Amino acid sequence: MSESELDRLIGARDYKQFLNTRNELYRERNMKANPPSRAEAIKLMAAHPNLIRRPILVNGSKIAVGFEEEEFRKTAGV
Repeated sequence: MSESELDRLIGARDYKQFLNTRNELYRERNMKANPPSRAEAIKLMAAHPNLIRRPILVNGSKIAVGFEEEEFRKTAGV
């Protein structure tokens, strides 16, 4: 995804929930203790797609990130 696509997808949500905490770059840069700015995080996710937490389910304005069954059910309207 491009930076602009990521920016639109994240919208007003907390960008940190889109970061994959299991990613090597996340751990190397100690992003848990020192999270990047929103702009830097978006640049990093665009350059390193594995840094994006997946799966992402989009249903209209609803978004579920990472596989959490209950959130997926709510987002999907099931």
